[in-house]
Amino acid sequence: MKQFLYIGFIAILLGSCKQNRDQTLVETPEAKSDISFDYATGLTVQNTETGIYVTVKKPWPDATKDYTYKLIPASSQKRELIPEPDAGTIIQVPVKRIIATSTTHLPPLDLLGVEKSLVGFPETDYISNSTIRNLIETGNIQDVGINERLDVESVILTQPDVVIGYGVEGENPTYNNIQKAGIPVLFSGAWVEKHPLGRAEWIKLYGLLFSKQKQADSIFNKIKNDYLQAKELVVDLPKPTVIAGATWKDVWYLPYGDSWQGLILADAGCNYIYENTSGKGSLAYNIEQVLKDAQKADYWIAPGSYTTYSNMLADNQAYGQFKAFQQKKLYTFALKRGSTGGFIYYEEASMRPDLVLKDIIYLTHDRDLLKDYQPYFFSTLLP
Repeated sequence: MKQFLYIGFIAILLGSCKQNRDQTLVETPEAKSDISFDYATGLTVQNTETGIYVTVKKPWPDATKDYTYKLIPASSQKRELIPEPDAGTIIQVPVKRIIATSTTHLPPLDLLGVEKSLVGFPETDYISNSTIRNLIETGNIQDVGINERLDVESVILTQPDVVIGYGVEGENPTYNNIQKAGIPVLFSGAWVEKHPLGRAEWIKLYGLLFSKQKQADSIFNKIKNDYLQAKELVVDLPKPTVIAGATWKDVWYLPYGDSWQGLILADAGCNYIYENTSGKGSLAYNIEQVLKDAQKADYWIAPGSYTTYSNMLADNQAYGQFKAFQQKKLYTFALKRGSTGGFIYYEEASMRPDLVLKDIIYLTHDRDLLKDYQPYFFSTLLP
């Protein structure tokens, strides 16, 4: 899903260059074949003699039901394709043609090396991945609508094996029409996961869809181990204070302390000003309240879409009263975009919490902790 523009360290709020990342995330002989989830709470997988059953649990806030999918080999006999009572939506695997509806659905395709399976996406300008952009420019990926408003006819013409969908406030009627046309829609609830590694662990679902389970397990284990090792570096260090976000229409949006973003700040050894808060969506305060609470914060992470100090000050002189602003300790993800303007952070961060964590550790602690590291997502704000 194209991330919601909550101004702040948002979500759908991870280094080195892409080539180096690809070289380190390779399948190893130790990759497990068992399907288990250590951090993701939004899905379960059950192996049976008749197929693999995937249950996606309440894939959006306030969802009232779970969704079940039965994965069966593409070579299955016709009788096996007949839906069974309570068996869920049938998806034939390995998937050869897929439509994604959020840029956060794309990194698993990249990491598994199946980018060419993507045949459709709504509003392709949001996509930053260079390989997928080349496929768009050569006509291999079709634009199939706007945000959640997919064009059903365009979807049908691309002949996908599955559409990866998402919900925000309820089930989209467009998805029902797509399913009536005989195309399965699989809801992803990865963005609802709060644990940073929980979102990344959804790559295992893509491993099942593309019959690359061992490779997906290996990739996730590499991300997990790198994340946990980085977290360990700052366990006993002093905790710098941190603020996040910026104002949007006179409201300052910030992540809750128990959110994906808030937990990464905690794991980075930071004392996030609002770390003791919990809830859904974003905190929303006026600037006077944030100034009172966070004026002396040491660092300011992700000030919305701002890229320069001058633009911030032009929009609101009160920004200049913050210690982090005065000492030039602001770091933004907004300077790193794809060729058509999409934020790389919004696309990749959920799948690469290890890089988000390393970025923040590097920027807020002694940089010798991560020697030779170059932040992947975050940059110093320009003058």
